[in-house]
Amino acid sequence: MTSPAQEPATSREFVKQSSLYQEFLAEREEILKHKWLESERLGYDIGFERALLDWIRKHRESWRAARRQQQAAHNPVGSTTPFATATLEKKSG
Repeated sequence: MTSPAQEPATSREFVKQSSLYQEFLAEREEILKHKWLESERLGYDIGFERALLDWIRKHRESWRAARRQQQAAHNPVGSTTPFATATLEKKSG
């Protein structure tokens, strides 16, 4: 197994530019916001795992739906991201 330091820079850049990685980063950012808000509300750090599970249970579905609508508004007809395509296939299947 190669370490990230040995991986070619072009490979790392490809990953950073991939739509799947961009979706991961956007979702992670929302979870971190949720963690901060809930920790502030409760008066103590709830931790990432609790924030993750709580966000998935309460917000993920609506966040993804809003994100798909936003992406559809910015992308030409018939152009979808792999994330959106996989989600649509899952719902129709």
